[in-house]
Amino acid sequence: MKAPPLVSIVIPTLNEAGTLDHLLGPFSHCLGDDVDCIVVDGGSEDETSEIADRYQVQLLTSTRGRAAQMNAGWRHATGRLVWFLHADTGVPLDAIDQLKTLSQQNDPTLWGRFDLTLDDPRWPYRMIAWFINQRSRLTGISTGDQGQFAMLTLLEQTGGFPEQPLMEDIDFSKIMKRQAPPVNLPQRLTTSARRWQRKGVVRTIVLMWGLRLAHAVGVSPDRLARWYRSVR
Repeated sequence: MKAPPLVSIVIPTLNEAGTLDHLLGPFSHCLGDDVDCIVVDGGSEDETSEIADRYQVQLLTSTRGRAAQMNAGWRHATGRLVWFLHADTGVPLDAIDQLKTLSQQNDPTLWGRFDLTLDDPRWPYRMIAWFINQRSRLTGISTGDQGQFAMLTLLEQTGGFPEQPLMEDIDFSKIMKRQAPPVNLPQRLTTSARRWQRKGVVRTIVLMWGLRLAHAVGVSPDRLARWYRSVR
């Protein structure tokens, strides 16, 4: 009987034809017996599905929404460890080797995230990335841009991501922290700076911290999502 993979990669997509090639291309040769990849599409209207079909990945469809798509992905996964990636992420190849090593630890509560860098080299974006990484180290809270991962057994035990329209990654971290402290891997994923570029650095920082503060004091994710859509 074929042994299950060490790592299952789950990528939620929605109209990501412009980014998915850049993610899958560099590490496609790593896919095989030890590492598999599941792309979970939420109803793309572009060529996302056609691009996924070019690679050695499983393509699923699910209810639209990042949390619902990631949950559909890990429930279909068979790897010992599940790694959640956004489609606009750049991945260093040694990150996969690091996760394969971690997956072989006999620790059913293992979970964690990576450091990140933004794809704009100017100093405001380097500063943003530094603060994100330091905040995660201090609080144990990470975001989806940081490539969150967890043992499959832990996801089965906790139920994975709360199916809500915003802050699912923050609440996922809080759920995982109750089981164990996170593993903070130093390899840097590269994520898009487009969020800050589109609306401006200061305005975006104020928006994101305002949303997180509102979430912390109990404003519902549904209401936060409406606010976010109205200003983004």
